[in-house]
Amino acid sequence: MTNMEALWSVGRPLSCIVFTAVFQAISGQIHYSIPEELQKGSFVGEITKDLGIDLKKLSSGAVQIITEGRIQYFALNFQNGHLYINERIDREQICRRLLTCLIKMEILVQEQLRIYTAEIEIEDINDNAPTFQVEKLQLNIPENTPLGSRFLLPDAQDPDLGINSLQSYQVSPNSYFILDVQLTASGTKYAELVLQESMDREEEAFHDLILIASDGGIPAKSGTVHIKVVVEDANDNVPVFSQSVYKMAVMENLPIDSLIITINATDLDEGINSEITYTFRQISEKASEIFHLDPKTGEVRLRQNMDFEECAEYEIEVQAQDGRGLSDRANILLAVTDVNDNAPEIAVTSLTNTVSENSPVGTAIALLKVVDRDSGENGIVICSILGNPPFHLQKTFDSYYSLVTDRALDREETSDYNVTITATDKGVPPLSTTTIIPLKILDKNDNAPTFKEKSYISFISENIPPGTSIIRLKATDPDWEENARIMYSIVEGNMKSYLLTSFLSINSETGVVYALRSFDYEEIQEIRFLVKAQDGGSPQLSSNVSVTLFILDQNDNAPEILYPFPPTDGSTGIELAPRSSEPGYLVTKVVAVDADSGQNAWLSYQLTKATEPGLFTLGLHTGEIRTSRFLLEKDTLKQSLVVLVKDNGQPPLSASVTVTVVLAENIPDMLSDLSNISVPVDHPSDLTFYLVVAVAFVSCLFLTFLLVLLAIKLHRWRTSQLCENGGVNFSGVPVSQFVGIDGVRAFLQSYCHEVSLTSGSRRSQILFPVGSCTNTLTPQQAPSNPDPLLITDEANNLLGGATGNQVSIHISIPLFHYKDNTGIYAF
Repeated sequence: MTNMEALWSVGRPLSCIVFTAVFQAISGQIHYSIPEELQKGSFVGEITKDLGIDLKKLSSGAVQIITEGRIQYFALNFQNGHLYINERIDREQICRRLLTCLIKMEILVQEQLRIYTAEIEIEDINDNAPTFQVEKLQLNIPENTPLGSRFLLPDAQDPDLGINSLQSYQVSPNSYFILDVQLTASGTKYAELVLQESMDREEEAFHDLILIASDGGIPAKSGTVHIKVVVEDANDNVPVFSQSVYKMAVMENLPIDSLIITINATDLDEGINSEITYTFRQISEKASEIFHLDPKTGEVRLRQNMDFEECAEYEIEVQAQDGRGLSDRANILLAVTDVNDNAPEIAVTSLTNTVSENSPVGTAIALLKVVDRDSGENGIVICSILGNPPFHLQKTFDSYYSLVTDRALDREETSDYNVTITATDKGVPPLSTTTIIPLKILDKNDNAPTFKEKSYISFISENIPPGTSIIRLKATDPDWEENARIMYSIVEGNMKSYLLTSFLSINSETGVVYALRSFDYEEIQEIRFLVKAQDGGSPQLSSNVSVTLFILDQNDNAPEILYPFPPTDGSTGIELAPRSSEPGYLVTKVVAVDADSGQNAWLSYQLTKATEPGLFTLGLHTGEIRTSRFLLEKDTLKQSLVVLVKDNGQPPLSASVTVTVVLAENIPDMLSDLSNISVPVDHPSDLTFYLVVAVAFVSCLFLTFLLVLLAIKLHRWRTSQLCENGGVNFSGVPVSQFVGIDGVRAFLQSYCHEVSLTSGSRRSQILFPVGSCTNTLTPQQAPSNPDPLLITDEANNLLGGATGNQVSIHISIPLFHYKDNTGIYAF
């Protein structure tokens, strides 16, 4: 260490000359030396250079200066990295009589989380002149005082140290007294007047002297006191203290007005010469405020509370003086005993209020400084964290602690912490201080959205209007803000994506699924698709859920009559009922289907109109038309029956068809009867012959075609049972609910034979609808205008001259196949 002394010349201002010494200790401490009383803003040291800190990274948050006490004597210039004087520094006020005056401070480098200590030594300058506590002093000296008698003079006080402190005493020139300067055991100087010439009160009753106290500074400073010597009659005994040194240990928490000590001095004289007065002879300004000395009793009492942390020891010099001016001196040494009257102090020097939940174990959150102004056991502090948070305290340097994480953090479990730190000393009773550090855990996208259910099922009716809300899907994400913002989308389904998007739409924010168009149960019965919930984090996380929509049927399809076929040319189909038939004879069967399902497709048949009521019966659920009694000759040849087919929906829908039944034994009889009804008796007899020939020819051709077609159908049924061209395909109708019978599949093969006879024309046609001879009975596939098979012109000629009236004959031979789970039943 290199010390530099400051030299001041007379008349030059103190602030004009500043010397600074910089030291580097092997422990990493920085030592500066400056004189006291420097002006505010004076340079102390280039701290960034000494610490090795990059000036570009220097900021108020990067480097902090922490000093003890309330007054911040130094400040750091963040532009050039220099340390400057911030407040006036008075060495005597800070360090009092200490030989070495050090101001300690700590430099916190935030980026490195490193603490440097700096000591700034305050060098003394001669800024205080010696002063006396009194300006005037009167000494009453008897005239018979022997030569060599000594008279104690008041001490001058100079708070400076070393050469700048009190160095010498001088007295103004006189004939009676000389000055003798002595040293006390503690090294302080005091002056005594020594009588060297006998005094004669009658010759000279008063002597005026000037006592000068000087220090060794450059320039030297001095203080004076006026001494007036009054020559009196003899007082030959001086007061004597019972002890030269009074020692006492006192607790710092003594109450005010407590008795500290009682000093005692005796004087063998009598009267006024023995009346002793006690006074403080040498006492510091602070001690004079704390202690009070009774001048009569010598009791020293407490005037203000003592503080061990401020001053642990007091040295006071007292004086006992009799009424004639003779005096004695003694010292009082008071040792203040510490009590645990200061709770620990916690200072947060560095703090991070937020930490990410994926921070590694050991992440530093805060830097704390814990101090206790007490000493000994009272000043030993133990720090702890209240509860069991995922943090612990780690001692880093001296009284510094780091708050670090000791296990993984999970914001979804706990998003905020109020870390309570308690510092407790080892005093009796112990004192403690608590501080709370709020800490917020920052979210990371570590949770994917989850649906409440593993899959969702919804039932909706067909024919709902577009835009109807179908189902609301809700996913939750325990993350926060953007990481928890969920977007919904439809990703795939049981149909092609472009078809799925034409049926359904989902609100990306609410998860509500809407119908974009009406559903038709006869087209589609269920829709399966996946909905993806994706959060807004980075990287994005998602999850899928399966949704099944079942379409519920409504009664929106009326029954469709497949047989008899509706006429396309204005003619009415004719069914044959032999007159010899018995009651219960199956005349024909009305076949109808309903594209709906369930009870909406349960069909019932009603006979709403008949030429002769009671002649025929209609099966309520089978649609079979049977004779209810024997046919009579008087029964009308042509019976017209109106059949109503109605489903079981709400409201029910229906369809009707007109069935014409001719009462005849066979086709020739039927034709004959029809001719008798509509043709005059005198028709040519050749007409019947040609008609029979034509009918026989057509019948043979029809039977041949029927057998071939039946063989083909049986072969296909045996190989595939139900292939695309082998069964009845009702568009939009589930096969499980055909003709209203649950579990039964009906295959209808109908072959129609229609003969149209027209009188009054040379053309006659016998029609064979080719389209009706297929194995599919859907109206869409039935030909609207079948191609006829023409008979020879001879037959047309025979029929052409018969009559001018029209006779239409419709011969239908239905063949039904019903298939259930057990086999095939034919009717």
